[in-house]
Amino acid sequence: MKKRTWLSMLLVLVLMFSLLAGCGSPAEEPAETGEPSEEPAEPSEEDVVITVAAGAVGQELELTQMAAQMYMDDNPGVVVEVLDTPDLAQDRLGLYLQFFEAQSSEVDVYQIDVIWPGDLEEHFVDLYEYGAEAVVGEHFPAIVENNTVDGRLVAIPWFTDAGLLYYRTDLLEKYDLDPPETWEELAQQAQVIQQGERDEGNQDFVGFVWQGDAYEGLTCNALEWIASNEGGTIISPEGIITINNENAVEMIDMAATWVGTISPEGVTGMAEEDARAIWQGGNAAFMRNWPYAYSLGQEDDSAVKDRFDVSPLPAGANGEPAATLGGWQLAVSRYSENPEIAADVALFMASYDMQKMRAVDGSLNPTIMDLYEDDDVLEAAPFFGSLYDVFTNAVARPSTASAPNYNAVSTAFFRAVHDVLNGNLDAATAFEELELDLQDITGFDIE
Repeated sequence: MKKRTWLSMLLVLVLMFSLLAGCGSPAEEPAETGEPSEEPAEPSEEDVVITVAAGAVGQELELTQMAAQMYMDDNPGVVVEVLDTPDLAQDRLGLYLQFFEAQSSEVDVYQIDVIWPGDLEEHFVDLYEYGAEAVVGEHFPAIVENNTVDGRLVAIPWFTDAGLLYYRTDLLEKYDLDPPETWEELAQQAQVIQQGERDEGNQDFVGFVWQGDAYEGLTCNALEWIASNEGGTIISPEGIITINNENAVEMIDMAATWVGTISPEGVTGMAEEDARAIWQGGNAAFMRNWPYAYSLGQEDDSAVKDRFDVSPLPAGANGEPAATLGGWQLAVSRYSENPEIAADVALFMASYDMQKMRAVDGSLNPTIMDLYEDDDVLEAAPFFGSLYDVFTNAVARPSTASAPNYNAVSTAFFRAVHDVLNGNLDAATAFEELELDLQDITGFDIE
């Protein structure tokens, strides 16, 4: 079909440009062709084809395809195709911008990051005009507010996220340790366990894995370090640049000492799946990652099955634990030729039953509040209940304050942090330069 050919060609071109420009994690597998992962039967001329651009981290793509099939089972005459898009947020955003620039109708529903509604709202319909009013009260109010721009609901919440600490329960017991409450304690424990396991013959074992590549994931990790040490959130909600402060500098300099000690040198090239591969292979004591990694770690082929647990991330010396707010939404393109049906697909995929399926099968945090009291959900992911406060009080990135320039703000931030982690600059120098760059990008005052 023309639609599928056009999508495939564009995605291949975008991914080729991304690879040539050096974007993405060095440890990532090459991206697929951009075709939907499972080739569906050719739609008839009478069918309405709705294309959903979705992610594939962990079990996301499989779960989205399952929801698409369930929708089609109940809606003859509608074919829902799922387009596999790049894992890294900035690569996916680059692809989306290509569609938007062309005002293309080729994609009907977009999976968008929690940080994008303010920057991309002009390209999406108001879901209040397509039935969302009846269900929006089921979702976390803060996420609904995040997705609302000038009174328009530009995306329906799909799943939420917050950074968590994964730890090996068997190894903490072996070395007579309790889960760390501060980053300093984590570093000390990681060193003890790493040395002990290497002394016993596992030279591949490391203390701590996380997301250190120069991409949005590093913004999330670094914001957690800084916010947990009372170092602010890069830019305040009032639009003041706050990043260049002593507490922020202290935490980034500390994180730089982990590289090559408790964390592998290659951690500065790792994204979520790279860290998970090491952790799930049994070769790390601690991991920072999102909730999706829980169900995968409990699969039969996992070396850490029944040997790990999760907790809030540690705190800095001057603050309390902080977890970056993550999560994804479903937005309907204003360029869709079938916005009513596209909106119906989006609302179906974000419904109670579909969010429950994703929570049980993929440990993807629901945005529907009642699911946190659902017995099946809590049996599959018990930490959803015990860490509920982590998810509801997560720290937001400054996407609203800096819209429509958040992508440029985050890029400047993670590049500055990456320079420190790689030993090119100390944090004080990097943040002195960063605050000037942020002032140029936003026009905001410096604290």
